[in-house]
Amino acid sequence: MKEKIKIASGQGFWGDLIDAPYHQVIKGDIDYLVMDYLAEVTMSILQKQKNKNPDLGYAKDIPDLMKRILPICVDKKIKVITNGGGVNPKACAKAVIDVAKSLNIKDLKVAVVDGDDILQLVDNFVSQGAPLKNMESGEPIETVKSDLLSANVYFGAFPIVEALKLGADIVITGRTTDTGLTLAPMIYEFNWSENDFDKLAAGTVAGHILECGAQASGGNFLGDWESIPNMAEIGFPIAEAYPDGEVIITKHASLGGWVIVETVSEQLLYEIGDPKNYITPDCVADFTSIKIKQVGKDRVRVYDVKGTEPTKFYKVSASYKKGFSATGSLTYSWPKALTKAKAADQILRTRLQILNLKFDEISSEFVGFNACHGPLAKEINEDDINEITLRFGVRSDDYSAVERFSREIAPLILTGPPSVTGFAGGRPKPSEVVAFWPALIPKILVQPKITLFKSDEN
Repeated sequence: MKEKIKIASGQGFWGDLIDAPYHQVIKGDIDYLVMDYLAEVTMSILQKQKNKNPDLGYAKDIPDLMKRILPICVDKKIKVITNGGGVNPKACAKAVIDVAKSLNIKDLKVAVVDGDDILQLVDNFVSQGAPLKNMESGEPIETVKSDLLSANVYFGAFPIVEALKLGADIVITGRTTDTGLTLAPMIYEFNWSENDFDKLAAGTVAGHILECGAQASGGNFLGDWESIPNMAEIGFPIAEAYPDGEVIITKHASLGGWVIVETVSEQLLYEIGDPKNYITPDCVADFTSIKIKQVGKDRVRVYDVKGTEPTKFYKVSASYKKGFSATGSLTYSWPKALTKAKAADQILRTRLQILNLKFDEISSEFVGFNACHGPLAKEINEDDINEITLRFGVRSDDYSAVERFSREIAPLILTGPPSVTGFAGGRPKPSEVVAFWPALIPKILVQPKITLFKSDEN
């Protein structure tokens, strides 16, 4: 058993800082690089890509990234774990194997964890007594079944552990929990059991801190953000983990950012419901038990985390089509920019009413006044405002209504208030709205699958 391991965050979402994982493997010593690519909406996007091309459906950044980091990871014996396999982890693994062959890297083992995609099995599960009803509204899944785009089970850390036991150098998964990517190496290296709930909770907390990338090391920080050094080269966080469950959050010294109690605390509060019951497939972590302490420059100790046994359910992240939307914008200039924008808003609403167009939602924002704070925005002195952008959007199941709306933005330029600009790119195009459907499924009904690929195989 190792005395400690270093697990580095490389991506907080699909589209995060491209150089972050490269810097994590070249700027210092680490044992694992973990990369979280998946958000709920990402799964539906990837499913659409796979529907068009069966070779797609994963984060397409991964092969190019592997060309940069794979030789370094092999030389330094750094293992890579990512859920960037999306809805097609085997195709992602094949792409990585192809990269390894092109680089003449021998004996590379790439493991795939899948079995999470249940889109084609929804009817089977419903017939077995798993209603997959919406966790928030209680609606039966039959109400949206014909419009489903994706449906994936959140697996946890233990399938990744099994992949590591098979000798995998790289583990590519489908819909795995963000926290499971970090927890898995700790279970594997420190021989934690499924009943070590406090340790599993500690690893889960570490995974929660790492899951959003630089958000734990100074990015998006609400405190004294202006004092954070070298944000242009911000260092992503690293979890220095120990067998007893204690973790020190740090970063590479040569990179920018801050790892302080405040940045770590902010990330701990991210996307938290009941802090005493942070539910994952591996355990239930009690975030109220967490103790944190600054123990050095860019070193924050996280300890005394408590946990209890997991539930008997997996969470299901499903998405479905829910009509169409379109958004357009115009910018109004001083003087009385806000007054002009508000007048244009009312003119447009009246025209839509005259046309008898029906929408499920109409939204207008005045960027520069209330786009962030909505009704809480304070009144402003228009004499001090250079410009205001009216951003206007509609949503409806009726495509023709949304398309007709898109033709009403440009006419405001010559048939509305003066001093207008900012209309570019042609009229707004209606786009499909994707809605989220959270559900639960008994764990006994779903089994993860592990497949090992080798670069030496044809």
